[in-house]
Amino acid sequence: MAALAPLLAVAFLAAAAHAADPFAFFDWDVTYMTASPLGIPQQVIAINKQFPGPVMNLTTNYNVVVNVLNSLDEPLLITWDGIQHRKNCWQDGVLGTTCPIPPGWNWTYNFQVKDQIGSFFYFPSLGMQRAAGGFGGITVNNRAVISVPFDTPDGDITLFIGDWYKKNHTHLRKMLDDGKELGMPDGVLMNGKGPYRYNDSVVSDGIEYETIKVEPGKTYRFRVHNVGVSTSLNFRIQNHNLALVETEGSYTMKQNFTNLDIHVGQSYSFLVTMDQNASSDYYIVASARFVNESLWTRVTGVAILQYSNSKGKASGPLPDPPNDEYDKTFSMNQARSIRMNVSTGAARPNPQGSFHYGSINVSQVYKLRNEPPVIINGKKRTTLSGISYSPPDTPLRLADLYDKKGVYTLDFPTMPIDGPPVIRTSVINSTYKNFLEIVFQNNDTIVQTYHIDGYAFWVVGMDYGEWTENSRGTYNKWDGVSRCTTQVFPGAWTAVMLSLDSPGFWNVRTENLDTWYLGQETYIRVVDPNGGYNVTEMVAPDNMLYCGLLKDKQKAQKPHGSRSSASAAKLNNYLLVVLVSLLALTLGH
Repeated sequence: MAALAPLLAVAFLAAAAHAADPFAFFDWDVTYMTASPLGIPQQVIAINKQFPGPVMNLTTNYNVVVNVLNSLDEPLLITWDGIQHRKNCWQDGVLGTTCPIPPGWNWTYNFQVKDQIGSFFYFPSLGMQRAAGGFGGITVNNRAVISVPFDTPDGDITLFIGDWYKKNHTHLRKMLDDGKELGMPDGVLMNGKGPYRYNDSVVSDGIEYETIKVEPGKTYRFRVHNVGVSTSLNFRIQNHNLALVETEGSYTMKQNFTNLDIHVGQSYSFLVTMDQNASSDYYIVASARFVNESLWTRVTGVAILQYSNSKGKASGPLPDPPNDEYDKTFSMNQARSIRMNVSTGAARPNPQGSFHYGSINVSQVYKLRNEPPVIINGKKRTTLSGISYSPPDTPLRLADLYDKKGVYTLDFPTMPIDGPPVIRTSVINSTYKNFLEIVFQNNDTIVQTYHIDGYAFWVVGMDYGEWTENSRGTYNKWDGVSRCTTQVFPGAWTAVMLSLDSPGFWNVRTENLDTWYLGQETYIRVVDPNGGYNVTEMVAPDNMLYCGLLKDKQKAQKPHGSRSSASAAKLNNYLLVVLVSLLALTLGH
């Protein structure tokens, strides 16, 4: 019952603000549990005793209320990868905008999936926690009045793929703190399960694997998310075509692949037709890319596609990956071939190409360059443009709200600095309605993927070598795919453009957990000079948590763990539904 009053307050405000749009309510208890995905018991992070967590099935413009109880022994934040939180960065679930939820406390997220469709995922954003689980899917469906550019599939399947370590996230954290490499992963999980025993010498007996059951002749939509630590994976389904139709909120030109590289943090949607003869089950494979395959054999995830009329178990070798073990040109060409379907609508009926990004004047240009890890003040760190980000105790957005000086600086360089690398809380300073060009330059030896919270950006170009002004001549200024996470190959660059139409603080980060943890991130501060904060931007939530320089404002919450919360959560949910229904009816008249 401890969380009832703030939860009802949030429900009241939410209902008053968005009474015309439907609500979706979730009560989550985030706990540790024991699982054995690779055959050895280990501690994982579960949501309501599910690993992976539940899929949130939503529709465009739904209001989402998620009551999160932190039953871990350390602080927690949940971030919603790809959800744009229009003018509402308070709900973003990263350290720059929100104080962490202390152990034993709960906090209620309240946001709207405004004008969005597509395939996304959520995960815990602090201290390598995603390496232990806590992730799940977010499916945002079209409204019934908006057409979809393909026939309605016969089923919808969410598949989480990702590299996995038998060490828990606290151990991995300590390794990084001690200056060590994480080393080769112990395997690849599919929906939290280990590989099918396709090879007796590689996969031990008794490991539970994922089986996806299908009907012959039917077509299914597979939403595939790479939720791993740092490994790019090649995804394929034996003898089946993958018809790519959507990525991270944008419908793409329909294109058939036999396999596709999916990098850390990326999400793709495929239509897969069950058009084989079912002489046996079929392999679903996600294998490590750009590594020595003879050494990395164990870093392969295998699930089973099982027709209802299958005549036996899958056997024999796995379908082959691309044969360019180290040459990344094949992968880059794949990425370049993905184009936005500019003639169809998405969340709205107007065509996706109606916003002509290629003809807009750029307001600011930033080149963000990463290098291999460096030693700064005796510690191993990673950098962006020579700066290793250090998160302050006071969230950036909260510091601005209460005019707390000295928490961060607005001196992030437009071009990489040439001097020695530094540790600093340096932020990109920009203005509401600016149009940004950001070039990610990867001077490391491994693929990095970059994500920007709060926005979808257009991927306008990528190539090997050092980006220069002349590189703009190769940009795609018409149908570049719009997404929130893009790969940057080693020794190469990727350029994106984005329209800053949402005030607040927005995280720019690598999705590779190890390099993110060691400092490879920053924030974009987007200010509306005419409206000011809390005018153009949504007001701060009443249930705000306080920490750092503002910790004295925080009222203590009596810790309440999993056992005491079960009955309260059911009651909270019931009262929320009743209250919001009444308010919606009242405001609707």
